[in-house]
Amino acid sequence: MLTMTGKAVDVVKTLLSENPEAGGLRIAVTGGGCSGYQYGMALEPSAQGDDTVLAIDGVSVYIDSGSAPLLSGVVVDYVNELSGSGFRFENPNATSTCGCGTSFSADDGAPAASSCGHRS
Repeated sequence: MLTMTGKAVDVVKTLLSENPEAGGLRIAVTGGGCSGYQYGMALEPSAQGDDTVLAIDGVSVYIDSGSAPLLSGVVVDYVNELSGSGFRFENPNATSTCGCGTSFSADDGAPAASSCGHRS
């Protein structure tokens, strides 16, 4: 399943401590973006009925059943770079990614998305 680097876990723990109503982090894949799929992250109070709940270094991560196959083997990292900081997804299921880094495509028969002008 999905894993997170120590830096990513530390950032999420900070966010959770600043949002006491949140019980964990939801990571999801939705249709959209320039490559077909895009990642989503949100703090949520609890898991939903069909969620897989992962415990990663004290952080509860909620993944819905539709996103789980596309997140299998994914490593979530947090980077601080000159161009900006944020979460980065390393996805072995991705057959291509958009230049903006927020969307990907996979060999799963999903329809192609519109171009954003970036190349993989």
